[in-house]
Amino acid sequence: MAHSIGLGRICAVLTTSALLAGCVSTVDGTAVRGRPAGPLDVPLLTESELDGLLLSIGELNGIMGSTQMKVTSELDEMTDHADEVSDPDCLGAVYGAEEPVYAGSGWTAVRDQVAREPNDDNEHWVEQTAVLYPAAENAQGFFDDATATWRDCANSAIGVGDGEYMWQLGEVENDDNLITQLTTQEGADGWACQHALSLVSNVTVEAWACGYAVSDEAAEIVTAMVDNAAK
Repeated sequence: MAHSIGLGRICAVLTTSALLAGCVSTVDGTAVRGRPAGPLDVPLLTESELDGLLLSIGELNGIMGSTQMKVTSELDEMTDHADEVSDPDCLGAVYGAEEPVYAGSGWTAVRDQVAREPNDDNEHWVEQTAVLYPAAENAQGFFDDATATWRDCANSAIGVGDGEYMWQLGEVENDDNLITQLTTQEGADGWACQHALSLVSNVTVEAWACGYAVSDEAAEIVTAMVDNAAK
């Protein structure tokens, strides 16, 4: 996820990408997934259209049950945190927009955005990412590879930051070209993130939705991003 390695209950924001954190209890609420995401009959997209796939801060606040989240990071490049995880093969299951993860996929452009409440005790943390490829086959290839990686890393604990923070990766759910996985930080009072990935035409869309009561919010975000591509 995008660019902050404040995992779990780390009450400080660093600029990089990760499963960020909060330090107070979250607002209760359950997100409802709309139409399942998946490859639609959408013409090839261009880099100039990537920004339009991202949800507005108002939409993100609505999905997460917050009113105070603000955009805190916007990137148009990949990052590399491979040396910060205990198992580099699982990098794509715990971080978004990572150069080693997308290497060889043929990607040509990326938009990556993080939103959270501005104080250190943030209740929610969201990352949304859109990645462009030269053809739909490239997007499908990356999606298939990511699905295999997430499944290989499921039901394992991944250390981040010299093992100081441990994340338990859950089972992978696959629903019509939409994969999701719940990741829970150990010893963090239930702080967790839903990770979701889908594709549309020659683009993959990815989201992390983190808080103390996450359910299907990341899936709702990527489904909305797919819908934006179809507009």
